[in-house]
Amino acid sequence: MDKKLISNLIVVSDLHCGCRLALCHPDGVHLDDGGEYKPSELQLKLWQYWEYFWEEWVPKVTRDEPYAVVLNGDAIDGVHHNSVTQISQNLVDQRNLAEKILRPIVARCCGRFYAIRGTEAHDGNSAGEMETLAKSLGAIPDSQGQYSRWEMQIRIGNGPITGLVDLAHHIGTAGSMAYETSAIQKELEQIYVECARWAIEAPLCVVRSHRHRNAETRVLCSKGFATSCTTAGWQLKTPFAYRVAGARRTQPQIGGTLVRCGDEDCIYTRHQVWSIDRSPTEECYVEQDETKTQVQATRKPADNSHQRDRGRTGKVRRTRPGSSRKPR
Repeated sequence: MDKKLISNLIVVSDLHCGCRLALCHPDGVHLDDGGEYKPSELQLKLWQYWEYFWEEWVPKVTRDEPYAVVLNGDAIDGVHHNSVTQISQNLVDQRNLAEKILRPIVARCCGRFYAIRGTEAHDGNSAGEMETLAKSLGAIPDSQGQYSRWEMQIRIGNGPITGLVDLAHHIGTAGSMAYETSAIQKELEQIYVECARWAIEAPLCVVRSHRHRNAETRVLCSKGFATSCTTAGWQLKTPFAYRVAGARRTQPQIGGTLVRCGDEDCIYTRHQVWSIDRSPTEECYVEQDETKTQVQATRKPADNSHQRDRGRTGKVRRTRPGSSRKPR
């Protein structure tokens, strides 16, 4: 049977399953001690986005063609940074939730599923929790037999047109939108320098995650464009985000990325990104009559004990407060 390179790659990342501010199955979570957790209103909103992404957006941008899926790190939230926002700090509960969410996705892509290791604070030391999850989901192993990996290069193609995609979780962050693409462009530049140094094929697309924000840079090259991008995540703003410069005033970005080879450029990207509305603006009113009443109620009688008075001599005298002496 002839084999054909896959031409579509769907990348999702930063699910942070197990966090009360991240993706959760609408049926909730059965906990290890026999309890149950039910998703919040915002988590149900995230699930609506998740369903639309896989049922509507992915078939559209892939032209209903086969695709592979890459989970680009931070599948679970873990126990980290003294955080108390977890559904459960039992990592088995968190992995079970991630598996419940991802198993239908593995079926959708017919097992063409890859797992990239994320931050150790979330995916465990040496990403052990990600490895356990990836093995349970039947992720495609690397040449060493590991079901998850720190980085990956994958070739995608459409007939005679092929190209490499370079994937890893981590990338530098920025505290200002003015510099949001600096690390993204630098990542592409460093990879191209290294490829030129050792005379190896350079990727046409570099995909990173970690930031929970989507951004992209493109530069012309001999095969069209070389692209470097970061993916959105599936977690809302946590207490940590409110302490970070650049994050505290930005809205969370929810979504994923397509990398496609073929009909428009050699390799190009498309991104589906949602945001969550800010909290409603507060408006505080007061009735005018209410204000007048409050002013009258708080007005005190004047204290005349310090007033100056004139006696029969015409001299100005001052009475000390509390004195029983009367001016003559």
